[in-house]
Parts: sequence; structure tokens; C-alpha cells
Amino acid sequence: MNKIEKSELIINPDGSIYHLKIKPEHLADTVIIVGDPKRVEQISQHFDKIEIKIQNREFVTHTGTFKNKRLTVLATGIGTDNIDIVVNELDALVNINFKTRKRKEGNKVLDIIRLGTSGAIQADISVNSFVIAEYGLGFDGLIHFYRLGNEIQDHGITEAFINHTQWGADLARPYVVKGSSKLLKKLGKGMINGITATSPGFYGPQGRVLRLELNYPQINKLVETFSYNGYKITNFEMETSALYGLGKMLGHNTITICAIIANRITGEFNENYKEIMNNFIIDLINRITE
Repeated sequence: MNKIEKSELIINPDGSIYHLKIKPEHLADTVIIVGDPKRVEQISQHFDKIEIKIQNREFVTHTGTFKNKRLTVLATGIGTDNIDIVVNELDALVNINFKTRKRKEGNKVLDIIRLGTSGAIQADISVNSFVIAEYGLGFDGLIHFYRLGNEIQDHGITEAFINHTQWGADLARPYVVKGSSKLLKKLGKGMINGITATSPGFYGPQGRVLRLELNYPQINKLVETFSYNGYKITNFEMETSALYGLGKMLGHNTITICAIIANRITGEFNENYKEIMNNFIIDLINRITE
């Protein structure tokens, strides 16, 4: 196997990986990722023991144990660009030998569970409910930079969505990737199941208008009315498609669960969603350790 150059895999002087600033021994096999750095402690406060707390930029990592299961909680920040950093570096921590700079034999598999907040795009999805994404639909274009990107897509849903929306030629080509069936079954009981749309922005790409007019003002209506073999697009957020795409290409199990704190169709928004999230965090880490 070829040695990976220093410019491609940047390792800090202390032996940690460049952005996350953690070492291989700091990482558990089950990783909960969140966007908000403050949510890391909201989760790790329930651990029986915390081994390490590390922060570099927006990347905050706590690793510890809950009911004798080792867990890592990691703040990614917002957006698919950050997910590209996080998933590639998580994979490197377990599948590349930092001393030889060569890929290890075999492939170690991580369970990566994203817990986020989101806005529903269907009127019948109530605020304070939870959505688990069986599929991630990406408007970001990230996986097109990787050779395996075309192989891991669900082309049926992708083509149906492009045809339904008459997707603009000046936009990145959408893609759809399936999440982990194992994690969906283990964690999804009682949740709403569907397709989560990932956008490359919070305002224009999700149809919000402040002072700038939109090129595609009809985007939310087209997203809302899309249907494929009984699946509908349930919600908008900003990370899932990259998580699912990179996870599948690298061989990891990935799933996204979002608390619905707003409904874009009815205009509702729950300003007091943090208590609901805290109760759900306790439920989630219990489901993970069952």
C-alpha cells in the first residue's frame, strides 16, 4: 500500500489528527455527532464516566462510558463541508496507521449517529416530534467529488426527484443515499421515517427570503409535493446527505435523527425545544446501549 503524504493526512505534533485534534485511542466505536458544541456536554453529562474532553475550533469531543458502553460525542459544526472533514478524519483514526501512514488491512466500522434539530416540510409532521432519515437527499454536490459517489446513490429516487422538480442546470446535481438499516431498526421505534433533504445553506437554499430574491422560489413546494413509492421528504437540514454518502463509501453505519423544532408549512416554531431535546438524549443513549 502506498504511503499517504504529509500534505494529504495532516497529523499534529502530538499525534492527533489535524482538525479534530484527537488521537486514535480517544475514539469510541459508536460516535454521536451534533452540530452545536454546547450539545456535547448536554449529552456527556449523562455518562457514568468521561475519559477525555478535547476542543479545537468548533470541533468538541467528549469520550466516556454509559452503562459500560464506550461512546464518543463530537460537535461537527454546521454544513456538509464540516461533515467532509469529520467523517474522513474519523475514518482515518480507525483505518490508517498514523506511524506508517498506510491504510490498515480490513476495514473497521464505526456507528455514527447524528442528532440534530430540523424544520419539517410536511404539514402533518408536528413540532416536537422526531424524524429518523431512512434516506438523505443532498443538494450540496459533495459526493460528486468522489469516484464511488455514483455507485452508492439510489438512482431511482434521485432521478424521480430531478424530474419532479425540473432541477436547475446551474445547481449541483441532487443525490440520494440510504442510511444504515441496522441503526434505523435499532433506534427508530416510534419515530417518523422518511427522506431528509440536506441543503448547502439555511436561507436561500431552503426557500427563506430576507432581502435577497430567490432564483427558485418554488423549491419548498416542489420538495413538499415529491413522493416516491410512498416516501416523502420529511424535513430540511444541512448535514445528512454528506454523512450518508461518505459513510457508505467508507463502509460505516450512519443514521440521522432530528428533533422537529419548526414546521415550514404551518409556520410553527418551538422556542423551548431544549427541554424536549434533553429528555430525548436520555432516551437515545439508552437505545444505543440496549
